[in-house]
Amino acid sequence: MAFQNPENSIIRDTLTKAKTIAVVGLSDSPTRTSYGVSQAMQQAGYRIIPVNPTITEVLGEKAYSSLADVPDQIDIINVFRRPEYLPDLAREASKTNARVFWAQQGVYDEEAAAYLKHEGFTVMMDLCIKVAHSVLVRPSNN
Repeated sequence: MAFQNPENSIIRDTLTKAKTIAVVGLSDSPTRTSYGVSQAMQQAGYRIIPVNPTITEVLGEKAYSSLADVPDQIDIINVFRRPEYLPDLAREASKTNARVFWAQQGVYDEEAAAYLKHEGFTVMMDLCIKVAHSVLVRPSNN
Protein backbone atom coordinates (compact mmCIF):
# COMPACT_ATOMS: atom_id res chain seq x y z
CA MET A 1 0.00 0.00 0.00
CA ALA A 2 1.42 3.38 -1.04
CA PHE A 3 2.16 5.99 1.59
CA GLN A 4 -0.56 8.51 2.35
CA ASN A 5 -0.36 11.49 4.68
CA PRO A 6 -2.61 11.39 7.74
CA GLU A 7 -6.02 13.04 7.67
CA ASN A 8 -6.10 16.81 8.13
CA SER A 9 -7.48 16.44 11.66
CA ILE A 10 -4.38 14.48 12.70
CA ILE A 11 -2.05 16.98 11.04
CA ARG A 12 -3.89 19.86 12.76
CA ASP A 13 -3.70 18.08 16.14
CA THR A 14 0.02 17.42 15.63
CA LEU A 15 0.73 21.06 14.83
CA THR A 16 -1.43 22.32 17.68
CA LYS A 17 0.28 20.17 20.32
CA ALA A 18 3.87 20.65 19.09
CA LYS A 19 6.16 23.27 20.58
CA THR A 20 9.58 22.35 19.19
CA ILE A 21 10.59 21.63 15.59
CA ALA A 22 14.04 20.28 14.75
CA VAL A 23 14.76 21.33 11.16
CA VAL A 24 17.19 19.03 9.38
CA GLY A 25 18.95 20.87 6.58
CA LEU A 26 18.05 24.35 7.80
CA SER A 27 20.17 26.91 5.95
CA ASP A 28 21.42 30.17 7.40
CA SER A 29 20.75 31.87 4.05
CA PRO A 30 17.55 33.98 4.07
CA THR A 31 17.09 33.17 0.37
CA ARG A 32 16.62 29.44 1.01
CA THR A 33 13.19 27.90 1.44
CA SER A 34 14.23 26.13 4.66
CA TYR A 35 15.05 29.51 6.22
CA GLY A 36 11.78 31.18 5.19
CA VAL A 37 9.61 28.27 6.29
CA SER A 38 11.44 27.91 9.61
CA GLN A 39 11.30 31.65 10.25
CA ALA A 40 7.53 31.61 9.64
CA MET A 41 7.07 28.68 12.02
CA GLN A 42 9.22 30.46 14.62
CA GLN A 43 7.05 33.57 14.25
CA ALA A 44 3.99 31.33 14.71
CA GLY A 45 5.32 30.42 18.17
CA TYR A 46 7.37 27.26 17.63
CA ARG A 47 10.92 26.83 18.89
CA ILE A 48 13.16 25.97 15.96
CA ILE A 49 16.21 23.74 16.49
CA PRO A 50 18.55 23.88 13.47
CA VAL A 51 20.19 20.58 12.49
CA ASN A 52 22.97 21.22 9.99
CA PRO A 53 26.67 20.39 10.46
CA THR A 54 27.77 23.31 8.27
CA ILE A 55 26.39 26.13 10.47
CA THR A 56 26.69 27.12 14.13
CA GLU A 57 23.53 29.21 14.55
CA VAL A 58 20.50 30.45 12.64
CA LEU A 59 17.33 32.32 13.59
CA GLY A 60 18.88 33.00 17.00
CA GLU A 61 19.16 29.28 17.79
CA LYS A 62 22.27 27.10 18.23
CA ALA A 63 22.65 24.59 15.42
CA TYR A 64 23.43 20.91 15.99
CA SER A 65 25.37 18.60 13.66
CA SER A 66 22.84 15.77 13.86
CA LEU A 67 19.56 14.80 15.48
CA ALA A 68 21.53 12.69 17.96
CA ASP A 69 23.26 15.84 19.22
CA VAL A 70 20.02 17.66 20.10
CA PRO A 71 19.66 17.54 23.91
CA ASP A 72 16.11 18.91 24.05
CA GLN A 73 12.68 17.40 23.52
CA ILE A 74 11.77 17.37 19.81
CA ASP A 75 8.09 17.37 18.90
CA ILE A 76 8.47 17.41 15.10
CA ILE A 77 11.45 16.56 12.89
CA ASN A 78 11.06 18.66 9.73
CA VAL A 79 13.35 17.61 6.88
CA PHE A 80 14.78 19.79 4.11
CA ARG A 81 17.01 17.19 2.47
CA ARG A 82 16.79 15.29 -0.80
CA PRO A 83 14.72 12.06 -0.80
CA GLU A 84 17.76 9.78 -0.99
CA TYR A 85 18.73 10.92 2.54
CA LEU A 86 15.40 9.97 4.11
CA PRO A 87 16.10 6.28 4.92
CA ASP A 88 19.22 7.22 6.93
CA LEU A 89 17.41 10.16 8.55
CA ALA A 90 14.52 7.87 9.46
CA ARG A 91 16.89 5.53 11.31
CA GLU A 92 18.50 8.51 13.06
CA ALA A 93 15.07 9.92 13.95
CA SER A 94 14.01 6.63 15.54
CA LYS A 95 16.76 7.09 18.14
CA THR A 96 15.39 10.48 19.27
CA ASN A 97 12.54 11.38 21.61
CA ALA A 98 10.46 12.68 18.66
CA ARG A 99 7.48 10.78 17.26
CA VAL A 100 6.63 13.02 14.29
CA PHE A 101 8.63 13.04 11.05
CA TRP A 102 7.76 15.64 8.41
CA ALA A 103 9.42 15.75 4.99
CA GLN A 104 8.90 18.98 3.09
CA GLN A 105 7.12 19.39 -0.22
CA GLY A 106 8.89 17.43 -2.94
CA VAL A 107 10.58 15.12 -0.42
CA TYR A 108 9.26 11.56 -0.21
CA ASP A 109 10.57 8.03 0.32
CA GLU A 110 8.38 4.95 0.70
CA GLU A 111 11.03 2.91 2.56
CA ALA A 112 11.58 5.68 5.13
CA ALA A 113 7.84 6.13 5.62
CA ALA A 114 7.28 2.41 6.22
CA TYR A 115 10.19 2.22 8.66
CA LEU A 116 9.03 5.28 10.62
CA LYS A 117 5.44 4.04 10.86
CA HIS A 118 6.75 0.71 12.16
CA GLU A 119 8.71 2.69 14.78
CA GLY A 120 5.54 4.46 15.95
CA PHE A 121 5.96 7.77 14.15
CA THR A 122 3.30 9.98 12.65
CA VAL A 123 4.67 10.66 9.18
CA MET A 124 4.01 13.49 6.76
CA MET A 125 5.84 13.63 3.44
CA ASP A 126 5.75 15.84 0.36
CA LEU A 127 3.89 18.45 2.40
CA CYS A 128 4.98 21.94 3.43
CA ILE A 129 4.64 22.46 7.19
CA LYS A 130 4.14 26.21 6.76
CA VAL A 131 1.29 25.72 4.29
CA ALA A 132 -0.31 23.03 6.46
CA HIS A 133 -0.07 25.34 9.47
CA SER A 134 -1.58 28.31 7.63
CA VAL A 135 -4.46 26.23 6.28
CA LEU A 136 -5.20 23.92 9.23
CA VAL A 137 -4.15 25.82 12.37
CA ARG A 138 -4.06 29.55 11.79
CA PRO A 139 -7.75 29.97 10.75
CA SER A 140 -8.96 28.49 14.06
CA ASN A 141 -6.91 31.07 15.97
CA ASN A 142 -8.69 34.08 14.43
